[in-house]
Amino acid sequence: MPGVDAATTTELEAAVFRRLVKHLRDRPDVQNIDLMNLANFCRNCLSNWMKDAADARGLAVTKEQSREAVYGMPYEEWKARFQSEATPDQKAAFDARAKH
Repeated sequence: MPGVDAATTTELEAAVFRRLVKHLRDRPDVQNIDLMNLANFCRNCLSNWMKDAADARGLAVTKEQSREAVYGMPYEEWKARFQSEATPDQKAAFDARAKH
């Protein structure tokens, strides 16, 4: 952004990420498969990207830690509380998207 220094840009980007994560935490009814079908990314993608960034910096962050940072709780707990079985339509849309 013109006129914004690199440190401020990073702070803004971090704020946007935190807001996105909070939004996703506030909407556990939105399933990951729906996100994948609509936007080609999901909560798991965000957590994988966080782990990739940590790895690139040589930080010892586990997959479980990065998932908990995104989900706000252990992933297995989130799945048990909020994840539903994908419908045949959701699965078909995912399979069709994956073929492109």
